Amino acid sequence: MTDRPSDSAPDLRILGDEITLQPSGFVEPPKRTRDEGKEQALMENFARFRSEPLQFLREVSLYVSGTGWRAYDHVVGQPIFYSGFSEHIKTEVMSATLLQTKIAELADMRVAVEEKEGLLNKLDNDFQTKRAQRRGVIVQSLQDVAEHLTDSMICKFESKTFIRGAYYMVTQLLLRAYHQGIHVSSEEVLRLRNVAEEAQRKKQSIIFLPCHRSHVDYVSLQLLCYRLGLALPVVVSGDNLNFPIVGSFLQHAGAMYIRRSFGDDQLYTTVVQAYIDTLLRGGYNLECFIEGGRSRTGKLLPPKLGILNFVLDSLFSGRVEDAIICPVSTQYDKVVETEGYVTELLGMPKKKENLADFLSGGSSVLSLRLGRVDVRFHEPWSLRGFIDQQATRLSKVPSAMNINWRDTKNATVRQKLLRTLGYKVLADINDVSVVMPTALIGTVLLTLRGRGVGRTELIRRVEWLTGRVRAKGGRVAHFGNSPLSDVVQRGLDVLGKDLVGVVDGLAEPTYYAVDRFQLSFYRNMTIHLFISEALVAAALYTRVKRGGGPSIQDIPYQDLRDQVLFLSSLFRGEFIYSSEGLNVNLERTLAGLEADNIIHIEKDEEGHITKIGLSDAERAAGRENYDFYCFLIWPFIESSWLAAVSLVGLTPPLAQKADIWIQTSKALSSAQLLGKTLYHQGDLSYFEAVNKETLKNSYQRFEEEGIIHVVRSRDSRIPPRLRLAPDWRPARDPATGRLAPTAGRLWEFTEKIASSRREGKNRRDGATVSTRVVGLAEELGGKMFEEAMAGGGSVGEGKGKGKGKVVAPATLSGEEARELGRAVREQRRRRRLESRARL
Repeated sequence: MTDRPSDSAPDLRILGDEITLQPSGFVEPPKRTRDEGKEQALMENFARFRSEPLQFLREVSLYVSGTGWRAYDHVVGQPIFYSGFSEHIKTEVMSATLLQTKIAELADMRVAVEEKEGLLNKLDNDFQTKRAQRRGVIVQSLQDVAEHLTDSMICKFESKTFIRGAYYMVTQLLLRAYHQGIHVSSEEVLRLRNVAEEAQRKKQSIIFLPCHRSHVDYVSLQLLCYRLGLALPVVVSGDNLNFPIVGSFLQHAGAMYIRRSFGDDQLYTTVVQAYIDTLLRGGYNLECFIEGGRSRTGKLLPPKLGILNFVLDSLFSGRVEDAIICPVSTQYDKVVETEGYVTELLGMPKKKENLADFLSGGSSVLSLRLGRVDVRFHEPWSLRGFIDQQATRLSKVPSAMNINWRDTKNATVRQKLLRTLGYKVLADINDVSVVMPTALIGTVLLTLRGRGVGRTELIRRVEWLTGRVRAKGGRVAHFGNSPLSDVVQRGLDVLGKDLVGVVDGLAEPTYYAVDRFQLSFYRNMTIHLFISEALVAAALYTRVKRGGGPSIQDIPYQDLRDQVLFLSSLFRGEFIYSSEGLNVNLERTLAGLEADNIIHIEKDEEGHITKIGLSDAERAAGRENYDFYCFLIWPFIESSWLAAVSLVGLTPPLAQKADIWIQTSKALSSAQLLGKTLYHQGDLSYFEAVNKETLKNSYQRFEEEGIIHVVRSRDSRIPPRLRLAPDWRPARDPATGRLAPTAGRLWEFTEKIASSRREGKNRRDGATVSTRVVGLAEELGGKMFEEAMAGGGSVGEGKGKGKGKVVAPATLSGEEARELGRAVREQRRRRRLESRARL
C-alpha cells in the first residue's frame, strides 16, 4: 500500500494551543504576518516577555486557570489529577495480595535463617512467643521498605493546576527547538480516541509502546494525549532521570521510576509487579519504551522485555483480564542528541543525566530550528486476543518439543510469547514509521560513490528513494505541492553545515557528508525497508567483486541462498525480518529486484531459479541502484568482520595453560581500537564500523552461536567476562607462538563475512593484509591477557576515586564454572531444538 498525497489522511498540525487539519501532502504553511494567526505570536512569547509582560502573564493564566480545552476536565480514560490520587494508588499497591504474600514469605525465610544461626533458641520456654515477635518485627520492617519503594516509584498525578502549567511551559520549550510543531495522522487520532472510549467503558488500560530515539519521545506523547483529551499514561522511566528538581517534576507529570537492574531483590520485583497490576486493574494508561533505552544508531533496537514480562504475568495469573497494545512511532527531522550519541558509540563513557548539564545546554538547544516531530499510532490491538491467537497458531505447528502452548505457567511458553510480542510491536512500529526528508538526504549522501553530489543529482536520487520507500509500503513525510527542490533544501537546512557541507563557486552547488558517523543515524531510519534487498545485494557481491564479464559475476541460486542465510543469521540481532521465512522472503525479494530491472534471473525448464546476476540495464546505469543496497548494508558487514577479527586476539598465549577470562567491556574497547587503526590504515572503509552498539550486537551473536563463552557473576559488582570457545581457537606455531594468519575455523568464518565486504584499495594484496590485520589483533589481545593476569585472580576493592569498584577475576570460581557448563549445554540444546542455521 502506498502513501500518496491523494489517498492518505490529512495531518493534524499541533502547535501550542492551535490544532489545524492539514491537507494531504502538507510540508509547512506559507509565511504569515503577525495578524494572520497565532503560530508566529506563540513562537514569540518568551521573546516578548520583557516588552509585553502583561500579555505574557495573561496567556499563562489561561493555562493555570484552565480556560476552555486547557481545563483537561473531560478526559477519555480513568480519573486522574485529583487530590489523594497518589495515596489511593499506594494503598492499592501495599494491600495487594501478591505483595503481602511475598512479605510473609520473606519474613518466614529470615526467621528460618535466624533459627539456623542460633539467634532464636528453640529450647527457650517462650520460643514461640519470641519467634512470633521477631517475625512481626521483620514483617513491619519489610512493610516499611515496601512502602518507601512504592512512594519513590509511583507517578504522582495530583494537581490539574500543575499539569496545565507544565503543559504550557513544556510546549513553549519544545516548540522553540522543533519550531514546525508535532504532526499526527488525523485518521489514527480518531481511531485512537474511539479505542480509548471503549477501553474506558471496559476499564482497560492502553499500553503505549513507542520507539525511543530521544528524550523528546515521552514529552511529545504526553503533550499529544493532553491536547487530544486522553488520559495521560504513566511513563516507565529509569531512575537515572530521578535527579533533583527535574525528577520530581517528571514524577508529577507521569514518570514511574524503576531501577535499571533488579538483581535478586525479590521484594523490589514484587513491588513493581504489584504496581503494574494496580495500574492495569484500574484501567490506567501505561507507556514504556519497547527498546528499553534510546537508540544511538537511528534504527530500532532488539526488544527489551522486562516491563512486558510484568504485563504478561498480570494477564497469565488472571489478576488482569485484558489490556490494549498501541505501538507508536516518533520521527524527527533532526534528533537533538545525535552528537552525544556519536561520542558514546566511539567508546566514551555515557554521562549521567543531571540538572546542570540540562540548564547549561538548554539555551543552545532551544535556539535551534530542528523542524518538526511526526508521531504515528499503529492500530491498537487486544493483548489477550494476541495471546490466544499465538497459542492456537503454535499448537498447530509441528515441534520437536512436546509442549502445551496453552499452558501459560510453562516457562518456555511464556518466553516464546514474550519474544513474539516484542518483535510484533517492533514490526508494527516500522509499519507506521514516517521517513523524514532528512533521512532521505542522509541515506542518499551515504549511498553514493564519490566525494560529493551535485544539487540536481541529489534531488533526482531523493525522488528515486521516495518512490522506493512507497513501493515497499513505507510512508514518506507529506511534501504537498511544494517543489521537491524546496523539500530537499528544507532538509539540508535542518541537518546544518556540521553534517552536510556545500561547495560553492562550482558549476552547481555540490554537497558532501561532513560527519558520516552522525549522518548514519538518519540513514539507519530507512534501512529496515530495504534489508531484504540489501542482504541479496551483499550476497551477489561475492561474485560481482571479482570483476570481469557477466558470466563470471553471475551466482548460482544455491550459493546466493547460502550467503543470504548466513548474513541474515549474522544480523539477527540488528534487523527485524518478515516472519514468513527465508524462502518466501528471498523469492519475493528476487522478483522485486527483477521487476525493477536491477537483476536478471535464469530458470530451468521446471521454473526453478538457477542463476542470478546484474541486468544489462543496471550495468549500463553504472550499478547505481544495486550499489544503493550494498552501501546500506556494508557498514554493518564491516563491523561484524571487525568483531570477528578481534576474536583472534582472544586466543590464549602458547604458554598459558589455564583459561584466562577477559572483561567483556575491555574486549569491546580493544575491538574499537583495532577498528580505528584499520580505518586509518585503509583496511576499513567505514568509520561507522567501530560503532560500539554494532560491535556489542556482534559479540552477542557470537555468544549465541557458541563462538565465545560469557560468564556473568551473581555479584553485580563483577562485570561480565568472556573467552574464545576452545573449538574456535586458531592454532599457534609451536616454535614461535605466532598465530597462523589464514587457517582455522575462526578465520574461515571471518572470510565468509569478508566475502561480502566492500572491495577497497588495500584489500587485494591477500596474505599481506591478512598478516597485518591478524598481527594487530594478536598484539592488542596480548595486552589484554597481560592486564587480566596482572589484575590477579581475586576480588579486590579499588582505591581513591575508584573505591567500590571490583576487579574482574581472571579465572572462574567453582560455582561460575558449573554455571558456565550448564549454560553451554543449554545453548547447544536450544540450537538443536530450534533447528537454527549455524554460522
